Amino acid sequence: MNCAAILILTTSCFSWTSAIYLPNRQVYKEAVLIPSATKKLKYLLEPPVYAEVTSPRGGNATLPCVLRFKPSHYKVKWTKLEPLRHGSENIVMITNGSAHKPYGLLGPRASLRKAHAMDASLRLSNLELEDGGRYRCELINGIEDESVIITLGIEGMVFPYQSKNGRYKFTYQEAKEACVEQDGTLATFKQLYRAWTEGLDWCNAGWLIDGTVHYPILHPRAECGGELLPGIRSYGPRDRIRDHFDAFCFTSRTTGFVFFVGGPLTFGEAVQACRGEGGELALVGQLYSAWRFLSYDHCNGGWLKDGSVRFPITTPRERCGGIPEAGVRTFGYPSKTLRLYGAYCYR
Repeated sequence: MNCAAILILTTSCFSWTSAIYLPNRQVYKEAVLIPSATKKLKYLLEPPVYAEVTSPRGGNATLPCVLRFKPSHYKVKWTKLEPLRHGSENIVMITNGSAHKPYGLLGPRASLRKAHAMDASLRLSNLELEDGGRYRCELINGIEDESVIITLGIEGMVFPYQSKNGRYKFTYQEAKEACVEQDGTLATFKQLYRAWTEGLDWCNAGWLIDGTVHYPILHPRAECGGELLPGIRSYGPRDRIRDHFDAFCFTSRTTGFVFFVGGPLTFGEAVQACRGEGGELALVGQLYSAWRFLSYDHCNGGWLKDGSVRFPITTPRERCGGIPEAGVRTFGYPSKTLRLYGAYCYR
């Protein structure tokens, strides 16, 4: 595989790349409600209750769980299912119908809806990227128990991320930390698959949250896995310590906004310019979020906090790279002493 989906030489011998996205800009939304078993449930109302449960980061969500009738003595336990977690289960809330107790990191942001006497639905406020996933509502009645599983989807997008030291430099843990540093999390396979259906075409393999490695191809070519059908190319599970790849990060809407300060500026001057405007250099995830959710479009390269230089294009045109697809273009990680670019700031 070559190092990028697109590689174009520009004047001054600088190169820039861009993750390709097709025009379909539908936001990633996923939430399904499924029973934990095929047997008919006795106490809990079987799905569907809602067709979807989705929300952007910072929003609120209600995960439905409704009783058909109440046993005389029971409790309902809400748990976030995390396959990669070892040790005790991640309990969020336990209620007996009259009193309830929150648990864990989600507890302070969790409450019960209590719309009526049979309602055990869980409400989560001020959602974070890590809140997405599968939740179990379990009714326990003595030796009997039954449950439904709800998947909460956080609206967002996937972006590829590479180390400043070059291609394929991240261990699994380093990729995970890199995404967090850029206002994201490592993506799930479903999130990457959704991004591929929306137009993501990228020729570098990257870590996902489950420790597997993949890359999405819409336009098959010899240098990107051969002339196979379009799809998600997979390396499967890899050694999280010894193997090195890039990362696919997932981010969502932000509470602030990105703006451009003109140059030319060195990296250090860009830092000061943003501070002078009451902000700071933007993170890569923040720039992608502004491009995706606010249709931010600017045809000038600008420094970001990680030392890379990028620019977001929502309306492709010849004088802004010439690529027909929208995307966030990147010049990579030029020398921080170069006085050639402006700055993308976040406030």
